[in-house]
Amino acid sequence: MLRRMALKRVSPVDTAWLLIESRDTPMHVGALLEFTKPDGAGPDYLTNLVERMQQERRIPKPWNLRPVNAPVIGPRLPLMHEETDIDLSYHVRHLALPEPGGQRELGVLISRLHSHQLDMHRPLWEVHLIDGLGEDGFAIYAKTHHSLMDGVSGMRLLLRTLSPDPEVEQTPAMWTVGEKPKSAVSSGEKVPPSSGSLVGTVAGTARSGVSTLADLGRAAVELGSSRIREGDLAVPYGAPDSALGGKIAGQRRFATQQYDLEELKALAKAAGGTLNDIVLYLSSSALRRYLKEHGELPARSLTAGVPVSLRAADDQTTGTNVAILVTELATNYGDPLERLEAIQSSMSEAKSHVSSLSATALESYSLLLNVPFITGLVVGLGGHTPVPFNVTVSNVPGPKEPLYMSGSRLDRLSPLSLLPQGTALNITCVSYAGTMNFGLTGARDSLPHLQRLAIYMGEELEILKEELLPD
Repeated sequence: MLRRMALKRVSPVDTAWLLIESRDTPMHVGALLEFTKPDGAGPDYLTNLVERMQQERRIPKPWNLRPVNAPVIGPRLPLMHEETDIDLSYHVRHLALPEPGGQRELGVLISRLHSHQLDMHRPLWEVHLIDGLGEDGFAIYAKTHHSLMDGVSGMRLLLRTLSPDPEVEQTPAMWTVGEKPKSAVSSGEKVPPSSGSLVGTVAGTARSGVSTLADLGRAAVELGSSRIREGDLAVPYGAPDSALGGKIAGQRRFATQQYDLEELKALAKAAGGTLNDIVLYLSSSALRRYLKEHGELPARSLTAGVPVSLRAADDQTTGTNVAILVTELATNYGDPLERLEAIQSSMSEAKSHVSSLSATALESYSLLLNVPFITGLVVGLGGHTPVPFNVTVSNVPGPKEPLYMSGSRLDRLSPLSLLPQGTALNITCVSYAGTMNFGLTGARDSLPHLQRLAIYMGEELEILKEELLPD
């Protein structure tokens, strides 16, 4: 007789992330947090911190969720089981950097950790506490499956675990802070009951999934007709062939850059645009140089998918809730100011298009945009079919003031993302305490010397400053 379980239904959008999970394309997102230990911290500071964290027993959703069935094609959409006994010694790990324990050693370690799949038979997250970062520093690398949370929901959970007060001796571990669920009516989510057979629950989920996909199909009609009317938009699936496409393998590289946030805002103001325009400009300009250096710059402009959160300011649920804007990166423009102007114009058109959609079409926008792409991934054609855009460029708002974890100051917060087949690069940035922190996640075998891309980003920033902010 099958054991009854507390089950959570996975939404159609989050189901997609589970369906395309593979060794070459692990579908987890991550964060790298770099800290300075408090004054007087002894040699056992981090060991004691890890031991305390591993003793936590209250682990709410989404940290206690594991897939009931391996993701499959067909009517059996994934379900999540709420675990009550979680082995924290597995999920929470203590590591140390080799000497000299600098940024290079940290980057190599994080690249390797981010390349490894999460265990799909356990709750889908890991946290690594890393000692030996300089004389008084350490880092935390956390990764979570994208079916559990997106960048905005992950950031909101993180903020609830840190404190603006350095005197707070014990802040909560991130896996003890869960989502604040809406009611089933307001969220649209129906949680399967714990009573009844597991087989019956799976069948009910399949029927619901078919109904949901039918609703999405109807929304697609509206989205498609809207696109036809807006003929001057950047066109999805019109991305040129480039070194960013094709088949990718599972190993990753990771590079970072950190800039002064007020300086970027000053550039945006001088250009008459937004902070996100400057983020796109830096990404575009660095990619143009990198691809041109390797003889791989397409004649047509690269395109970017820009995630836009659909969450209300007070939404503390997890899972994925974003729309995707498609914009030109203007990599075919040699002049910096012309490139920036073209990016601003394309983004303005994309925003105008999304704002014109009905609520139904807007909520379905991200999935609908990617249906052909995701379908290709699920059936094993990833890397051989057209992609909706060349690269994802994401800007996640972060905390404005310095934060602390059990007295340790958070110095830097860098994001890591996922790479589906056909997309060898993701650029995500997070603002924190007056800084803008870029994380570049790349497919190791497809994009050699990824650190050069980060270096070029910094050099292109200086070029733009000379153009817009002359002394």
